[in-house]
Amino acid sequence: MKLILTREVAGLGLAGDIVEVADGYGRNFLVPRGAAITWTKGAEKQIAQIKRVRDAREVRDLGHAREIKADLEKLSVTIGARAGKDGRLFGSITAGDIATAVKDAGGPTLDRKRIRLDEHIKSLGAHTVTVNLHPDVVASIPVNVTAL
Repeated sequence: MKLILTREVAGLGLAGDIVEVADGYGRNFLVPRGAAITWTKGAEKQIAQIKRVRDAREVRDLGHAREIKADLEKLSVTIGARAGKDGRLFGSITAGDIATAVKDAGGPTLDRKRIRLDEHIKSLGAHTVTVNLHPDVVASIPVNVTAL
């Protein structure tokens, strides 16, 4: 089955790539989850638009990823959240919250899907968050969660 990926799929390709997959995998997994659309001549026109969006968000190369990593590790990211008396948050800090806080702190615009949280941030204090910038480059960002 020939498909056009609409977002990055691990081990398969990036958004805008045309891939050949098993019929069941495409029909039962990729298409229903919105990760791909079936390939047609008309759908190929959408590839150009998907690739333009991908290029705007994507890290250009290994050198660019290392520059972004250096910028991120210099940042001091602080997120304010509502918390109880014992320091436990009402809710949790999400990858989207971290991406917004990094941008507000003067850092680069990050795609929330590249931010990896090993566990949910549900308490006040200092935490470390990792960002997958490139397959060879992973940045660690110190995040301080304070009470509002």
